[in-house]
Amino acid sequence: MKRLVERAVHLSGNNDKPHSDLHEMGHNMNASLMYSTFFTPERYDSMLPIRSDLEQVERIISRELISRHQEFTDILDHVSQYKGKRLRPALLLATAHASGLVNESHWVLGAAVELIHTASLVHDDVLDSAHMRRHLPAVHTLWGTKSAVLLGDCLFTNAFQMTSNLENTRACKVIGRSAHRICEGELLQNFHTGDINISEATYFDIIDGKTAEMISASCELGAAYAGASEAVIESMASFGRNLGMAFQIADDVLDLVGHENQTGKSLGTDFDQKKLTLPLIWLLQNGPDLEKNKIKSLLEKDSSAQRVQIKNLLSDSGAIDYAKNKAEQFIAAGKRDLQALAPSAFRNILHDITDQILNRSC
Repeated sequence: MKRLVERAVHLSGNNDKPHSDLHEMGHNMNASLMYSTFFTPERYDSMLPIRSDLEQVERIISRELISRHQEFTDILDHVSQYKGKRLRPALLLATAHASGLVNESHWVLGAAVELIHTASLVHDDVLDSAHMRRHLPAVHTLWGTKSAVLLGDCLFTNAFQMTSNLENTRACKVIGRSAHRICEGELLQNFHTGDINISEATYFDIIDGKTAEMISASCELGAAYAGASEAVIESMASFGRNLGMAFQIADDVLDLVGHENQTGKSLGTDFDQKKLTLPLIWLLQNGPDLEKNKIKSLLEKDSSAQRVQIKNLLSDSGAIDYAKNKAEQFIAAGKRDLQALAPSAFRNILHDITDQILNRSC
């Protein structure tokens, strides 16, 4: 990592002591759990056309997460194990191949968007008081809040520095815009924490910023740096945005009704933090008064039993099905965007990823 990381982690001081038991758990965690099952074995062959490009992205990420200071080895090694879906680099590379010619800029961009995503995860875990991330302890549980926040900041700025070295300045503009929208989306969500009157429109604005924007940027940059026409670039940006909206809705459903041993992260954090997502918003706006009152009452409590009650209410009311249907609508719109691309193995990858969004369990 660059000197910014070294200085920032140093500035955090020793006020936040790591929890030794969690730290030990991080070292002993089975390595096989570090990798997401989003790209399932039966789907793996479909990713082979971009495998060599993804390996180049991994090399760049590994290079960027190295420090000359031994003190930072553990925290950087830990965050490097956040090898999840690599969804954003995969979309960027598949879009690039489907749109034109791939070059080294795409590898750098793939690494940059993944570093930004990782930074947002480190920050999210602090904001949500989440203890697990991809089957590993969250950074802040091991090194404290200060180090986690500063590390996330430096991952962001490191990505900016990487894109600034590219000849074409479009990446700087797109990455800058997207980073702003991520923060804006998170801030908007924070302002509506505990707001039982939050509208669907506001919810969509939140997830458009905090999730869909960066996925859209990944697809936009993949097409732009492959020499695609502006019409194709616009279609790919739209595809990414639709995919990102569906992805976040599916993620919010998992947070309410999923299983932690499958997702590899803390669940129920949205509800615990009083962040209302689409299923709850729909139920509060459209459910019977009795169910609305139950939801409001459960929001005021703080117990593990409330999650079971919420899960049952959502499933029985049709709120989960409603949210899934909304995600399907975004997926359908995304597939229409893909018609701007000529048929190819790479367009098939993009189709394949969209199909998996609706069937994910992690």
